[in-house]
Amino acid sequence: METNEISNTAILAGTVKSAPVISHQIEGENFLDFEVEVERLSKTVDVIPVTVSERTENAGNIQVGDNVLMHGQYRSHNKNINDKNRLILHFFAKDIEPAKENEKLNDVKLVGYICKTPVYRKTPFEREICDILLAVNRTTNYHRSDYIPCIFWGRNARFVSNLEVGTKLEVSGRIQSRKYIKTQENGAVEEKTAYEVSCQNVAILESSLKKVDEERII
Repeated sequence: METNEISNTAILAGTVKSAPVISHQIEGENFLDFEVEVERLSKTVDVIPVTVSERTENAGNIQVGDNVLMHGQYRSHNKNINDKNRLILHFFAKDIEPAKENEKLNDVKLVGYICKTPVYRKTPFEREICDILLAVNRTTNYHRSDYIPCIFWGRNARFVSNLEVGTKLEVSGRIQSRKYIKTQENGAVEEKTAYEVSCQNVAILESSLKKVDEERII
């Protein structure tokens, strides 16, 4: 990837839903986790996990109910939960400032590589959907990548369903949260939340040159 390529940019403006708590520390620097609600035009509300360094200006003043505007990136990391690796997604805020009242923004742009075979399906109402997992290299650390689930609709779903692993894409859309029901092996029913990028635009930057090793991703 070219050194001047911007591969991951995101902007959120919404309302703080949960109070910041310290999630982890790196070399003496604390990082805070909280959630932000962003309302769609349809009035559906996405609840998005956010991480920010305590050293970021205004980070220490965040309170539930605040309207905030943030620029950053959409990132992922693996976390071991009950002896299973889970892909955890969050908005990493590089700056925070007060947002205008009722200001709602949710935009993300990613450049990355398809790293798993696209999964195409139709809803019971015949709406076309395709899921891909996009590997996005961090421009500040070429040994780290973020693995971002992306969902496409309609003709874009048909388009990406035929692409090969290793194809380089540029996509743009919004971060969304989605509730779903999962039935455990013991029959217990549990409500969970999936996070993904709902993509409105997609462009091929490079065709696949070689397959990506799927086994190392998750």
